[in-house]
Amino acid sequence: MELLADIAYGRSGDKGDVCNIGIMAKRPDLYPRVLQCVTPDSVRRHLAGLVTGDITVYRLDNIEAVNVVMRGALGGGATRTTRFDQTGKAMGTALLRMPIGELS
Repeated sequence: MELLADIAYGRSGDKGDVCNIGIMAKRPDLYPRVLQCVTPDSVRRHLAGLVTGDITVYRLDNIEAVNVVMRGALGGGATRTTRFDQTGKAMGTALLRMPIGELS
């Protein structure tokens, strides 16, 4: 099974209950697949139950990357959540494990 991590790198951050994940294609020729695979709908399906707010995917064509911004993504934020690992790093790893084979 092919995963997003097979075609892209990820870097994440968080502030309060908002998480952003930068997804960068490993090679320029893989960027169209990243665009095809990383959509608000696919992210919501993959992270079902974890993200309660809006999901926006911003294209960064000049660096073959996207920035995924998820609101209501960290269980209320570090001081309010009951999640074991509430950080953006955990969400970034989870997103990179999204299966993409059936999406391409």
